[in-house]
Amino acid sequence: MAILEVKSLKKYYGTPTGLLHAVDDVSFSLERGKTLGVVGESGCGKSTLGKTLIRMIDATDGKVHFDGREILSMSQRQFKLMRTKMQMIFQDPYASLDPRMSVSALIAEPIKTYKLARGKKEVESKVFELMDTVGLSRRLAGVYPHELDGGRRQRIGIARALSLKPDFIVCDEPVSALDVSIQAQILNLLMDLQQKEHLTFIFITHDMSVVKHISDDICVMYLGQVVEMCNEKELFKNTLHPYSKALLSAIPVPSLHKKRERVLLKGEITSPINPKEACRFAPRCLYATEQCHNSVPELLESSVKGHYVRCFRTEEVL
Repeated sequence: MAILEVKSLKKYYGTPTGLLHAVDDVSFSLERGKTLGVVGESGCGKSTLGKTLIRMIDATDGKVHFDGREILSMSQRQFKLMRTKMQMIFQDPYASLDPRMSVSALIAEPIKTYKLARGKKEVESKVFELMDTVGLSRRLAGVYPHELDGGRRQRIGIARALSLKPDFIVCDEPVSALDVSIQAQILNLLMDLQQKEHLTFIFITHDMSVVKHISDDICVMYLGQVVEMCNEKELFKNTLHPYSKALLSAIPVPSLHKKRERVLLKGEITSPINPKEACRFAPRCLYATEQCHNSVPELLESSVKGHYVRCFRTEEVL
């Protein structure tokens, strides 16, 4: 059963020269307990999508149904009750934490705000329980974020997200600012928590290796649009969109003898401000034709069930 259904979601920003299409006509559904990886290069709209889904920023148009209820049309008062079910883990574990608050105060803040505990002792008990859950030593309760490394800071962010017992968490590049060894610890922690608490994730990243490790389904974005979407195994076995092929070719191969053919993208990146009616990837695409430069391809299901791609020439040349 789908916990999240997104239909034609759009987020535009006004600029002096026109509308910037940060998220443009994105639709998908996400089953409870699953992870949707959202991948693409910087500036493709991944983080804007995540923040729009949980109403950290207001959508321009579209609908988001969470647990059967449309949330974008809710008043702030109505949505406050839903906020506990939808949380976010931020990219920078230092910038997202108040440096004036101790570890225990940071984790306790959401609990106190939503009045989920009575009295100081119950709040303290919940804080220690959360610290144990995310692997933070209780002796760190009184220290401040600047005294900790990136991995421990990110564990605080995860504890804060878990403190309201959510069903759905947007993970906005939660490991990109961490060392490789710490990345593995945080990824394994998130996967363990998902299994234990039956959580649903949207995992935003630009790292294809990471998204392959953690995701059930993968959505590839380019300049605000979804260009390819399918399950994780299908994407890596049968890549259809030329942009997805380029992303996959950039994954390092840990072998001196096995070489991967790199797909180097050339050409100018299309402006996201008032984009013309054309394929946005066409100026950088090896397979682009006149049709690609003059018409907008739709996101359609390919010959493989559940594998969607936005390309005119999928069956022809790829």
